[in-house]
Amino acid sequence: MSDVLEAERPAIRSPEAKPCPCGSGLRAERCCSLNLANTPRVALEGPLAEQVTRMSRAAADGERKLAEHLALEILEVAPGQRAALGVLYNVCKDDGRLPAAEALARRLAAFYPNDAISQMVAAQFFLAKNDFARAMPFARMLVRLAPESAPAHALMGRVFNGTNHAKAAEHHLRRAMVLGEAEDLEAEEGLGIALRGQGRFEEARAIFAKVLERGENLNALLAWASLEEADRKFDAAATLLDRAAVLAPTGPRVALGRANLHRRAKSYERALEDLEGLDTRFQEVGFSAAASLLEKGQVLDALGRYDEAFEAFVGYKRKMREQTGHVYAADYAQDLVARLKDFFTEGRSKLMPRAGVRSETAQPIFVVGFPRSGTTLVEQTLASHPDISAGDELQIISAMTERMQPLLGSPGIYPMALSELWLGDRMGLIDTLRDHYLNEAARVGAIVPGKRWFTDKMPLNETHLGLISLLFPQSPVIHLVRHPLDVVLSVFSNGLTHGFNCALDLETAARHYALIADLIKHYLTVMPINYKTVRYEDLVVDQETQVRGLLDFIGAPFDAHVLNFHENARPARTASYAQVTEKLYDRSRYRYRNYRRQLEPVIPILEPAIRDLGYIIED
Repeated sequence: MSDVLEAERPAIRSPEAKPCPCGSGLRAERCCSLNLANTPRVALEGPLAEQVTRMSRAAADGERKLAEHLALEILEVAPGQRAALGVLYNVCKDDGRLPAAEALARRLAAFYPNDAISQMVAAQFFLAKNDFARAMPFARMLVRLAPESAPAHALMGRVFNGTNHAKAAEHHLRRAMVLGEAEDLEAEEGLGIALRGQGRFEEARAIFAKVLERGENLNALLAWASLEEADRKFDAAATLLDRAAVLAPTGPRVALGRANLHRRAKSYERALEDLEGLDTRFQEVGFSAAASLLEKGQVLDALGRYDEAFEAFVGYKRKMREQTGHVYAADYAQDLVARLKDFFTEGRSKLMPRAGVRSETAQPIFVVGFPRSGTTLVEQTLASHPDISAGDELQIISAMTERMQPLLGSPGIYPMALSELWLGDRMGLIDTLRDHYLNEAARVGAIVPGKRWFTDKMPLNETHLGLISLLFPQSPVIHLVRHPLDVVLSVFSNGLTHGFNCALDLETAARHYALIADLIKHYLTVMPINYKTVRYEDLVVDQETQVRGLLDFIGAPFDAHVLNFHENARPARTASYAQVTEKLYDRSRYRYRNYRRQLEPVIPILEPAIRDLGYIIED
């Protein structure tokens, strides 16, 4: 059949018309770089309609090569033909030609923005890659188009779970369960994950138990085991993993779960045994090997085998770049910082209005700092105080910056949109922006009745210290600093996406750190900010003195419970969740010394920040 097809295939490409490198089989100018606005619309009639019918029949009969051949011919004449795009997408996806499948999924969604199926195809494609950020806009559009569809809400819930919007995930998953005509195990599993993400462990356990009453289920067992591990119930987690192993005796996810559990219990050699050969097993079943490399690196680090650990971290980052296609958005980051410096000047600072205090509402405490600088430790400490609730990583400030132009009715984007506040018919809008933040904080559960304060520890909120100081001029801003080499090393050795994906490479992590450090310096020079620096190293060496100073700065009385933050039942939902369940330790201080050789290339990038913060570089 293939020989016949090749013989019959017309010469539809001229020598200079190169195929798209994504592998879709289409010409480059008609694929990834397609200009939709200039694409001709071709009526589906006559021979073209017959060709579509033949293609659809071939796809239904499993004649994949013929279906692909016919789809390519149709798309050469009609680049937006929906059925042909769908068939070619399915063929490319099933053949593992993922760049081509991605290009086709995007094209479907762009050509048919009001078609729910096209949006679902794109959302499902990125969801299968665990690329939740790219799945998000398609999932949102899907729910807009199909608000009464249970699968649409279930998919939206999975995306929200993947982006740590647990409360939003719960809403959509419960909606899917109401709309569904039959019990939806995936939606129930997702609901358990969403409840776990909100720290509602008992409710999550009840959901997982209900799912498993209908039969053993690998995904539910693994999710429940992860919950028990996070809740420090290692024996319960091990039992659940044993049950999962019955369903998947050689399953890589089971082995990875056991390795993580053994690492948490400090059984490092057993963890390495669990990880043995896991890279290959992941590849065999189509899973990414990235997670196993990250776990391996962390185990080797704990064993003091630093060269091997760094090699594993390098492999992890390489796999993540390959899997997601993400790169550090350097140009965007530099442009944003330049615009912020240009707008927030000493002269403008004097002109800008400041919001008043909404006294009947709990006030925010902004715990800022580069990821892995100690912000989770400080939040867990403060949340142990009876007057303070934990808001966790609130994405409100960054979301406001994206919506600032329509919020203020400005022709300019943020931060220039804030210039509207100088105009007479915009007087008082700074209080409206403040209320928007507080209302969002209440909506997501950060504000707790009876508490005077709540924390907002969104990493890299310091990028927007200027805006924060306008909205909450009296709110405490606690800036965690740690040796820059330790921070960059820790960012590189963990799975993080903050900072425009800077953590995907050691050098880009260092570049973004230096960029933001310089911006903070600028803010502190030109604006009054209720600001306090806390050094991570001082906190772990002299906890009580530092914590007393923090509470004095906030205006809260000292409470001895804050020194036992590790007993706080509240689960941390960041990469530091395991560390803050232990008593304070100092083994992470100056960890960079173990990786001095590997960090050599980024030292020149970080030297100005190291010097400004009063640190030195030791061999």
